[in-house]
Amino acid sequence: MTTTEFRISQTWTGNDGRGTSSGDFDRSGELAADGSPTIPTAPPGAADGGWSPEALLLGAVSECQMLWYLHLCERNGIVVESYRDTASGTLAVEGSRGAMTGIHLDARVTISAGDAEQAAALFEVAGERCYIARSLAEPVRHTITVEQVPVSPR
Repeated sequence: MTTTEFRISQTWTGNDGRGTSSGDFDRSGELAADGSPTIPTAPPGAADGGWSPEALLLGAVSECQMLWYLHLCERNGIVVESYRDTASGTLAVEGSRGAMTGIHLDARVTISAGDAEQAAALFEVAGERCYIARSLAEPVRHTITVEQVPVSPR
């Protein structure tokens, strides 16, 4: 077994001098990691447009799925020319408790070499290998559309 440790810093940037003295305090923040751009964070629906924890989780699942998929395609002789995932997630909240109850990845892929049916099947395999998806309580649903195009001269 190998392990990798990740470190980030989350900084609250919303203090306007009043701290959390009233319920309307600004909940904005910044997420940072060495060598990566800083990401503005905020709760869902915040006017400042920061990334919410729920959107970041959805993005992590989508990114993990894509990385595994591209790796598996390369290993199986499938040349991917484009990949776009439109991911969606549902947050269910009851009282002060909530959970992501549904994540759906809907990928559109263009390949120039390899078998389109195998390319579609590898999307499920990528989902089974995605570390982030495997860490969630709810299963991630997947759909994929594969378009095969002629090889373009390079």
